[in-house]
Order: sequence, then structure tokens, then C-alpha cells
Amino acid sequence: MAEIRRLPESLVNRIAAGEVVERPAAALKELVENAIDAGACRIAIALSEGGLERIEVTDDGCGMTPGEMALALERHATSKLPGESIELVATLGFRGEALPSIASVARFALESRVRGADQGWRRVVDHGAVVEEGPAALPPGTRVRVENLFGKVPARRKFLRTARSEYAACLDVVKRLAMARPEIGFTLDHGGRTILSLQAGQGLADRVAQVVARELKDNGVAIDLERPSGEGTMRLTGIAGLPTYNRGVADHQYLFVNGRPVKDRLLVGAVRGAYSDMLARDRHAVLALFLDLPAEDVDVNVHPAKTEVRFRDAAAVRGFIVSGLRQSLASGDRRSAQAPDGAAMGRWISEPVTHEPVPALASIFAGRDWTRPSAAVREASQAWRAYEGEVMDRSGPAPSGRAEEAAPMPESLEEFPLGIARGQVAQTYIVAEAADGLVIVDQHAAHERLVLERLRAAGAGAATARPQALLIPDVVEMDEVDCDRLEGAAERLAGFGLEVERFGPGAMLVRSLPHALAKADPARLLRDIADDLANHGEALLLGEKLDLVLATMACHGSVRAGRTLSVAEMNALLREMERTPRSGQCNHGRPTWVKLRMEDVEKLFGRH
Repeated sequence: MAEIRRLPESLVNRIAAGEVVERPAAALKELVENAIDAGACRIAIALSEGGLERIEVTDDGCGMTPGEMALALERHATSKLPGESIELVATLGFRGEALPSIASVARFALESRVRGADQGWRRVVDHGAVVEEGPAALPPGTRVRVENLFGKVPARRKFLRTARSEYAACLDVVKRLAMARPEIGFTLDHGGRTILSLQAGQGLADRVAQVVARELKDNGVAIDLERPSGEGTMRLTGIAGLPTYNRGVADHQYLFVNGRPVKDRLLVGAVRGAYSDMLARDRHAVLALFLDLPAEDVDVNVHPAKTEVRFRDAAAVRGFIVSGLRQSLASGDRRSAQAPDGAAMGRWISEPVTHEPVPALASIFAGRDWTRPSAAVREASQAWRAYEGEVMDRSGPAPSGRAEEAAPMPESLEEFPLGIARGQVAQTYIVAEAADGLVIVDQHAAHERLVLERLRAAGAGAATARPQALLIPDVVEMDEVDCDRLEGAAERLAGFGLEVERFGPGAMLVRSLPHALAKADPARLLRDIADDLANHGEALLLGEKLDLVLATMACHGSVRAGRTLSVAEMNALLREMERTPRSGQCNHGRPTWVKLRMEDVEKLFGRH
């Protein structure tokens, strides 16, 4: 056996760099976090070639003395850990590995000056070796420059991506840290061009909107909720985009724990669960969530780059986020998309008037039957029961647009945000007049959401959990580990109406299914739940499946496009939408209504 020996310090630092500084964005993250922990009010960042050539971070924080600078470049030397209580970490950095790791794989220049000192100090390390040290002229604070990252480690350098890809990763890091600290001013320059310029002292909503997307502020709801947690309190703040304001990828979801940007599977799953019945499967919410909880309830020391965390009570955290998001969207969202699609609106521009004669056969009225269709037989008191009964067949095809006798004009339209119905277009869209514009409602999408919320409000959840006993219990063969997980969760599953018990080492016996899942495949259902237990340790997927079942029931129980409605029915639908949470989008995340402001209508006719 080979002799056991100690590794040289330079090699130890390079190994650590492989964990902490795998790319320029990781080095930038550590440097900016140090600036934040130093109490900086302004942080200036400059990059060249996506950080491959140069990374420079300048702050106006507390600065360091020459002795502290030398100590900071030694491994596991830190000022940020309170005693030996690693579970009480309140700063972003605390391991003491970042600076020596970066200095071991790049040319590293550290300059710093404490307040009140006559001059600053400069220390330069080239791939682990000190090559320069002496006085430096700079204002109070710290300036760090990293050049030629992995220049003398070609095996690592060749695994880096293009300058454009590395720049994108650096930009994402700066955006996340800037959102976490709206009280700090940030500037980012790349190749001499200013990319970000964020003023200090911004409000959270303003900072998030400026960093993510300016329209998020008008298409989102503010979140500020609290819940007891152990000896302290959990608090959830931020801004969550309306379901109708979504993206095709999940790269616009920013999650923070105690001010630390994280990419945690539990938190991502909680967001997906909160939006489960409001977004299509291939769409993703846009949001920035800030979770604050006692330091002893979260472990931040589970990943070298500190991008993952572990919660003491993961189920409580997930439940808090899911319920908090749903509550905020329900109480703050009676809205839909803020404006119609721009491309669609562009087609409203009228054609220029010409005075050339038009052939008679070209008339758009030629061949049209404009006789009023016969009205369907309805009880006057059944204003909105579109899911009950059937419309009588008509003798002929109905026109694509129709209008009935208008409803009486109320004294003020202000009391009706969605206005008063004026007609129906293509037997699909309700046209209403509001105080500030024209409202167009998709009747099927709107009623689909109303039916779903009505089912929930009427106790559909309890009815769904009612067990439906199987005539012959179903035996599902599974891996022994999956059977162990299901057996441990059997009591909770029974509360949903799913009764299972162990049937040998590698099988489960299904005795009943939830009433709403009576026709489900027991084998597929159990495998999905077992997978969910493996991922999260909690039986969460079944509850989300029940929501999807309710959404499917609502879809089948809602009025279809192509159904002719009376004015009374239209108005009853509008009034119920005004009272119903989340009525701005259907169960698949599409908007149920859009509003064309009166100013825009006047522009269409040249009045403005």
C-alpha cells in the first residue's frame, strides 16, 4: 500500500477551488457576497469576456487592515461565524474558502482600506504564490480583481463555456443578489458597456420589477405573510406573477432563504404545487419569493457553493409557501392580462378609405340571413345555470355575432368592475361595457374557473376524500423500498380516501380509492405517490391529483364555446366572476377576460 501523506497547501486549495469556483459566475458570487457582508452601500462590478478574462468587484464596505488581508487569504479564516455555532450563520459567506481558492487558480489582486486609515494596502497572488504587496491608493472599502481564471490549469479551463454563456451566468448571479438586497446600489459593466444600474434604497417591488421585468409589477400580486415556526416566525414576502403572466421556462423564478439566493427542489416543487391548477404543464410562473425563518430551522451548510439548504420541518415550509401563494393570488387576483395582445390589437387598424366603386358581389353582406334567431326556452329565474339542461336545437345556423335587448343601465358602472353585458360574439365571447373600457370574456374559460371554485367552496374537497371501496382489492407489485415508503404514509393517504396496506415484501393492497379517483389506475397512482414520497418525503402528489380531477370535472361541467346565452345569463356570469377568487384565469392558466381601455377605443377611431 502506498504511503499516506499530507497534500501540499497549493494542491489543497486547487481541489477546494473545484468545489467552490467551478466557473467565473461562482467566483463572482463569492466576491459580491463578501462585499454585502462587509456592509457595502454600493457595489460596482466589471467583467471582461464573461469573466474569463477579468472580474472586478469594488465596494464601499468596512475594508480590511494589511494583517486581515493576509489572514483572509488563508483557508478557513473568517470573521463571519459567531463563535463555533455554525447553525446560527447570519451572513452569506462563512466557510473561509472562497478567497484562497480563487487565488490558487487565477491572478488575484486584493486592495482594501479601512475607514480612518491614511492609505490602503495591496496584495497580489498569482495562482497561489504572493508576487506583490505594498501600499495602495483607494477610497475606504475593498477592490478585488480576478484575471486569467484557470489560466495555469488547462484541464479546468477547457471545460468552461463560451464567453457569452459565462456572461449569462454572471448576470444571473448579480440579478439574484441585487434582488436580495434592494437597500444596496449595484452597477454591472461588461466590456465597457453598462448592463445594470440599480439605485440604493429601492423598495422590494421596484427592485424586483427592474431586475426581472418591468411589467411584473402590474401583472403580479404582493406577498407578505407570517406563520409561527419553532421559537420564532416564518415570513414570506415578494411578488408573484399572475398565472396569465407566465413563461415557457422556469428561469424567471427567484427563490431566497434568509436573504440567500438558492435553487432548492423543495421550494421549486412548492411553487409548482401552488400554481398547479392555474397553469398549463408546459408553462411556468414568474416570481421572486423571500422566505425568512429562524437560523436554527434551516441548514445552509449542505453545499460548498451554498446554493442548497435543508429545512428542519420541510413539510411546514412547503405548506406555508403553497398556502401563502394561493392565498395571495386568491385575495389579490380578480385581474386578467392587463392589456390585449399587441399583435392582435395591431390588426384593429382600419383600412384607408377609398372612393373607387366596389362591385356589388363584393359586399360583405351578400348572402347573409340577418333574421333574428329564435330564443331558447328558459325559465326567467335560471339566469346562470349553464351547466344544467340543454339548449334547444335551432332551425338554422346562428350568426357569428349577436346582441339582445340591452340590460338596464345602472346608475353607476363603478360598482361592476367587469361591466354590463352588451352582447355575445361567435357564441363564445361576451362583450361588456365597463366604466373605464370594453371587456371581452371567454365564456367557457371563465365558467370553467367558476365551477372549480364552486366545487371547492361547497366542500368538494371533503367529497373527493370520501373513499370508494373496491369490489375486489387490487394488488400492486412494487419495489420493496417504495412499499416501505407507502406503508409509512398509509395513515395520511387514508385521510385522502386512499386505503392501502402491505401485502408481502414487494406488494401493496389497495382497498379503496378517493371518490373522485374511482376510475383511476391503482398501479399508476401508487407508483406516482411513491415517486413523490422519494422526492419530497411527503404525500403531496395525491392532493395535487385531486385538484387536477376537480379541474377536469369543472371543464366538463362548464358551459361550452358555441352556447348561446341570454343577457341575463351573461350578467350573472360577470357578477359571479367579480366575487370569485382567481377568476382572471382558467384552470390552464389562460386569461378569462381582457379589457380594452376607452382611450384605446378612441384611438382606433382617431379621436386621440
